[in-house]
Amino acid sequence: MLWGSHAQKKGAIIDKQRHHVLKAPHPSPLSAHRGFFGCNHFVLANQWLEQRGETPIDWMPVLPAESE
Repeated sequence: MLWGSHAQKKGAIIDKQRHHVLKAPHPSPLSAHRGFFGCNHFVLANQWLEQRGETPIDWMPVLPAESE
């Protein structure tokens, strides 16, 4: 997942025959509305994994336990 122009420039050296590359604007508050929202990268990544017989990723954050 290459989010933002800086990451996408670095993506030029990625072997796209070996890796599935997803590109979108950076999810910062200033640019997220320009394409990050709705890009569905997490869904697409899991679909790609499942198509290859791999276990999908649980993208839900692990929250710290509340202290008593």
